[in-house]
Amino acid sequence: QVQLVESGGGLVQPGGSLRLSCAASGSIFSIRTMGWYRQAPGKEREPVADITSGGVTNYVNSVKGRFTISRDNAKNTVYLQMNSLKPEDTAVYYCKADGISGTDWRRYDYWGQGTQVTVST
Repeated sequence: QVQLVESGGGLVQPGGSLRLSCAASGSIFSIRTMGWYRQAPGKEREPVADITSGGVTNYVNSVKGRFTISRDNAKNTVYLQMNSLKPEDTAVYYCKADGISGTDWRRYDYWGQGTQVTVST
């Protein structure tokens, strides 16, 4: 059983900052890419940023220069530092880990339960 537990969401004013964390635990042998997705009301889930085990990062254009993704491989944890937040960043943010199961040695996409980020006055 593998769990991804997110934290750090909340309500923030436009221009403010939040830091999301996501920790993976359980029977997981290794994690390749970790990333963040988001889903706004009435919209499809979209990728926000991801990071490989070697530290290579990718961002969706709308967050470049404002969001920073990082990870601690020893802790199987990924972070998303979000600065200069805008109302359009409001969404449920989900963490995803592309990992190899320590039980059956197969590759899976593991998902967290989501954390709400609301940017509003």
